[in-house]
Amino acid sequence: MSTASTHIAFIGGGNMASAIIGGLIRQGLQASQIMVVEPFADTAAKLQQDCGITALQSADATLAQADLVVWAVKPQVFSEAATPVTPHTLGALHLSVAAGIRTDSICRWVGTDRVVRCMPNTPALVGQGITGLFACPSVTAADKALVEQVMGTTGQFLWVQQESHLDAVTALSGSGPAYVFYFLEAMTQAGVGMGLSAEQAYQLAVATFSGASSLAAASSESPEVLRQRVTSKGGTTYAAITSLEASGVKASFVQAMQAAEKRARELGDEYGKA
Repeated sequence: MSTASTHIAFIGGGNMASAIIGGLIRQGLQASQIMVVEPFADTAAKLQQDCGITALQSADATLAQADLVVWAVKPQVFSEAATPVTPHTLGALHLSVAAGIRTDSICRWVGTDRVVRCMPNTPALVGQGITGLFACPSVTAADKALVEQVMGTTGQFLWVQQESHLDAVTALSGSGPAYVFYFLEAMTQAGVGMGLSAEQAYQLAVATFSGASSLAAASSESPEVLRQRVTSKGGTTYAAITSLEASGVKASFVQAMQAAEKRARELGDEYGKA
């Protein structure tokens, strides 16, 4: 990133915006090169405290400096938030982290088709996120490179070629942290039921998820093979997996993510009506 010339404006200064801003500052961008429109006083005060950025309470002509506008607003207020911003940002690249809103709606609201839509997830708050990205045809290679530098501050990213695939990204990784937390709850509950303290059970569960994920990331083998390596016939893991299979856990899990994808499509229809 050209730290001497790049200016980035954030519309909304909540958790995801703060995660990106923190990463940008660590990467070398100066606080003076970052603008944030944030009407809520508490959120604005946190930005000042954590990042040294004085937020604008409402959009004004200073936004015209922005090379990139990051939309980090709640989906249901995107259209309303865009009205005072758009006159100042027609020449900018636009990156939306607002869940569900499709690019046709975004392009209409921001007055340009230089739009990238992304689906991050909450581990971005600790630099361990994964973000799905989709670009409109008018987005250039240089535009994509800038987006990659920005989202790369929060973790990994990948591009999808069809916007509809972002619904799958939403179901898999966008909602995915909740699935992990759900299993952590169950593992902790089981550990307590077997006599461990809640603290011990939770530590074991979190470390197991983290370690297994790291092992999978470092391995060229499929998760099926990795699972089989831990599963000796007649052993403890075999007993657990057999129980899970008998209960239909894998099929239910796939069904749950299909439900999430379906809901993502529905929300896209709903939010794009404005």
